[in-house]
Amino acid sequence: MTGSGHPTPRVVLFVPVHNGNLGPVIRLFHTPMGAPTAVGFTTANQLTDVLGDTQQWIRLAEPALRAMVGPLGVAQLVIDPTLAARAAAPTTHTPAAAPTTTAVITHRAPAEGQPA
Repeated sequence: MTGSGHPTPRVVLFVPVHNGNLGPVIRLFHTPMGAPTAVGFTTANQLTDVLGDTQQWIRLAEPALRAMVGPLGVAQLVIDPTLAARAAAPTTHTPAAAPTTTAVITHRAPAEGQPA
């Protein structure tokens, strides 16, 4: 309730998801300090500006999003985050010779119930 006695309006967010075995799974992120966080956007355009046009999303009210991620130990929710990346560290060494073997790095989706 607001101070005027009216109900507090619910904020419905655009929440990024990825495909899980049983349907959409909320994507979790990390703050610059490493804490797990859920994110939500107030418009679909803001979501695609930050995460790209192919990012899937669902609409959730803020309390529903908090209730879904809380049991996973996620207490933080960032609304309308901007893209952030660590700056590349300058190097002063000479690169080593190219390796004779190669490795393939793949992304594995987190197990159900595990943070992304």
